[in-house]
Amino acid sequence: MTPTPAVSPATAVPVVHAVAAVAVPAASAATATGSAQPSGRLRYRVVHETRYNYQSLVTLSQQLLHLTPRSFAHQQTESHQIWVNPAEHDGSNGIDYFGNRTRQIAIMAPHKELLVHAESIVTLTPRLSVAELTQAPQRLQAVAQTADLRAWESVREHVQKNRSGATLEALRYLYASPHVTFSSALEHYARQSFTPGRPLLEAAYHLTQRIFDDFEFDAEATDISTPLEQVLIGRRGVCQDFAQLMIGCLRCLGLPARYLSGYILTHPKEGQPRMIGADASHAWVAVFCPLRGWVDFDPTNRCLVQGEHITLGWGRDFSDVTPMRGLVLGGGKQALQVNVTVTPL
Repeated sequence: MTPTPAVSPATAVPVVHAVAAVAVPAASAATATGSAQPSGRLRYRVVHETRYNYQSLVTLSQQLLHLTPRSFAHQQTESHQIWVNPAEHDGSNGIDYFGNRTRQIAIMAPHKELLVHAESIVTLTPRLSVAELTQAPQRLQAVAQTADLRAWESVREHVQKNRSGATLEALRYLYASPHVTFSSALEHYARQSFTPGRPLLEAAYHLTQRIFDDFEFDAEATDISTPLEQVLIGRRGVCQDFAQLMIGCLRCLGLPARYLSGYILTHPKEGQPRMIGADASHAWVAVFCPLRGWVDFDPTNRCLVQGEHITLGWGRDFSDVTPMRGLVLGGGKQALQVNVTVTPL
């Protein structure tokens, strides 16, 4: 049995076919990231196509898919479908350890090409701005002042001692994992943002900005097996690397952080139409804040996550939420092509 290479943001570079482009009317400020909905909601259609071409016949293919967008406080999945060609012989839906929706498929028809087409419609609800996040909720002002839960050191202590359901759940994302290891170099890099007494979210946002400024996006510099130490030394990589680097920084300081897999809306150059397949799979980070819950940051784009990030799922690192991975019998050499289209509705 030959493992199917994991489809990751590092390797799944969108390929734009020479097909008709979909022209999108010039967006106004109100609709630049999706159509305006009641209460500021944004709706998107996401089409994700994964295509494998094999050198020789595959007689059996078994795959685990993380291609169903997750529903949570800031996102609702209105509809979702997955088509497979050749048709699956057997399939089942499930929920993984982290609460993500999965699908397992088995294809027994001989084939030299495998196409997995996932299509979803999601609605995003507004998230808080950077300014709003730095202010404790009014109902928690007294608690924040009493426990000093804004300072990152106090949050670390809270996580170690508190036994609430939310904190216990956050402990899943506190320790080393397959792609996130600890090192003194990583901690040193983190402490340049996490100075004594600095508010947690302010420090996390500063770290987000520093990673963007200090590292260069380079799709050829790394792959899914590149260790964090090499990323830190080389200062190059892709969104997966930058997300796991930031997670490692946070965990080295005793702060829970999780890896998010999903999509980000990209914008064509002014005057150019939106192209089919030109959007991207993406990865970013969430840090646990006792006063706010989980707060998402995107070090690849130097931003607090707002209305252009669509979440598939989350875990400790990339290995927990690989969009597609599995085994094939036969096939020989294989070529991978991934197309993603995010369309504002």
